[in-house]
Amino acid sequence: MDCRPQFLHVGISLWSAWARGRFGDSPAWGLLPWQAVNPLAFVGHSETGAVFEQSIQLLFNDTLKLKLRRIVVQLKQPSRDGDVEIALLWNLPIAQADALQIAALYQKRWRIERLFQVLEQCFRGEINTLAYPRAALFGFVMALICYNLLAVAQAAMRSVHGADKIEAGISPYYLADEVRRVYQGMMIAIPPLQWQPFAQLDTDSTVQFLQHLAAQMELSKFRSHPRGEKRKLPKPKRQKDKPHVSTARLLSQSKSKKGKKAP
Repeated sequence: MDCRPQFLHVGISLWSAWARGRFGDSPAWGLLPWQAVNPLAFVGHSETGAVFEQSIQLLFNDTLKLKLRRIVVQLKQPSRDGDVEIALLWNLPIAQADALQIAALYQKRWRIERLFQVLEQCFRGEINTLAYPRAALFGFVMALICYNLLAVAQAAMRSVHGADKIEAGISPYYLADEVRRVYQGMMIAIPPLQWQPFAQLDTDSTVQFLQHLAAQMELSKFRSHPRGEKRKLPKPKRQKDKPHVSTARLLSQSKSKKGKKAP
């Protein structure tokens, strides 16, 4: 089941209404003017929490109204930003996707976004300069192949060092950068004949060899460095004996003084 056209239809409708100034007194894009048609009703449990659903109407003006489904997931554990629930707007009918399926699709969405982030940052899957469509597609496909190789290496690392340690503490960027820096020298130092035995390995032998290499990795070299909380800078104290003076005012006063001195 492909839900992208229906979801995109909602996004285009909201964007076009916003572009035409139909949000009325709504102070921000995230604060959509909506009205509940019925109260939230419990639907069931998903992997991340309890799922509720209700029908709502987006009120752009007196004549333009859009009826949507509002799915709320009350999380078992707060998100990184401290959110305890997630609200989703959807226009697919219940016959095509119930609330539990939509909650599961949304969970997979973050995995897909994470994949595209790795493609862009680690493998340069998106070409910044202008290129022929086939050239851009070729570059994107090569980035996908590299991502598959990275996924195999990460799977071997998880089987040896544990999934939690690899998922939370190892940076895909540093892994890709290690291969990028070492590859050319390795191709020079190791003759092609020594690579041929690896082509003869079956699946079990390949897995054992990759796990053997993963066990010898120094994980500290590939440790990720998540950004900490921003420090709140103290506001500068205003000194009464040194009031702020506008630069434009000083320039204007300087020009007026020069004009008076001129004969």
